[in-house]
Amino acid sequence: MTNPLLQLKQVSLTLSTKGKAAGIPILTDISFEVSQCDRISVIGPSGAGKTSLLRLLNRLSESTQGNIYLDNQNIRNIPVLELRRQVMLVPQEPKLLGMTVQEALAYPLVLQQLPKKAIAQRTQGIRERLRIPAEWLERTELQLSLGQRQLVAIARALVVQPRIVLLDEPTSALDAGIASQVIRVFTDLARKEQITILMVNHQLDMAELFCNRLLYLQDTQLLQDSPAEQINWQQLRERLVQAEAKASQEWA
Repeated sequence: MTNPLLQLKQVSLTLSTKGKAAGIPILTDISFEVSQCDRISVIGPSGAGKTSLLRLLNRLSESTQGNIYLDNQNIRNIPVLELRRQVMLVPQEPKLLGMTVQEALAYPLVLQQLPKKAIAQRTQGIRERLRIPAEWLERTELQLSLGQRQLVAIARALVVQPRIVLLDEPTSALDAGIASQVIRVFTDLARKEQITILMVNHQLDMAELFCNRLLYLQDTQLLQDSPAEQINWQQLRERLVQAEAKASQEWA
């Protein structure tokens, strides 16, 4: 049996707050393993800790308990920049930091000191794969919709050729046709280029199209870890609706 690419062992995350000694639990005792080329959908109601989980995996947040391993090495022992080249996070509301689309796509490769020709070839290849039109290249963040910025942010992550891509609601602002196209690109990348992907997504139809495995979070805990072929998607939809309704009542 091959070693897992990524391992979480009894990982917890607690938010410290004034007046509450124990803090607020965000994630509690999370353990699972990720194999190379896995396409994992992370599902759960609002406030379940899905985004927090992604942020732990490339150390944008630090766990308060437990350990995370990449290739059997504790990620706390991997230099942060090196870790984030291997484990790239695409946030739900990405920023281009004042750059044009062309500059934003090239910037990670400029930092790696790649030759200009290699940068141009790699960025063009990803643009074509995601069908990002050439007329976007000179646009800035203010000239793009949220959905367009999401697409550019996905491309910016993929040009780095990371081993693991973390996607936080990557299709939330895309229309159905473009979202389906992007999901197909992710699936193709996992199968052909050995990229591992964890995707938070409320759109269960997209999750079903994409994943070979599903993680279900609720009440800070991992309640389900199932291969895609074992999932009753209708039952999962009903469970998620009930959990969202419960969460809404608690916040009311």
